[in-house]
Amino acid sequence: MGFFVTTLIFIMVGIIASLMVRICCNRGPSANLLHSTLVITATACCWVMWAIVYLAQMNPLIVPILNEVE
Repeated sequence: MGFFVTTLIFIMVGIIASLMVRICCNRGPSANLLHSTLVITATACCWVMWAIVYLAQMNPLIVPILNEVE
């Protein structure tokens, strides 16, 4: 459930950021396309980084070794 909910949060943040860029930085169709592309790419990269860290914790590659207490 955590993965799905956080993915939806990233999607909502990306949509809100795209709308804010479109409203605040309206400088023509070419600049709007560039700004929207940058926001969507940044949101996707942040989500991929978060997903890698989240999924890496589910199945760690290095298993902790417990020392025996003397």
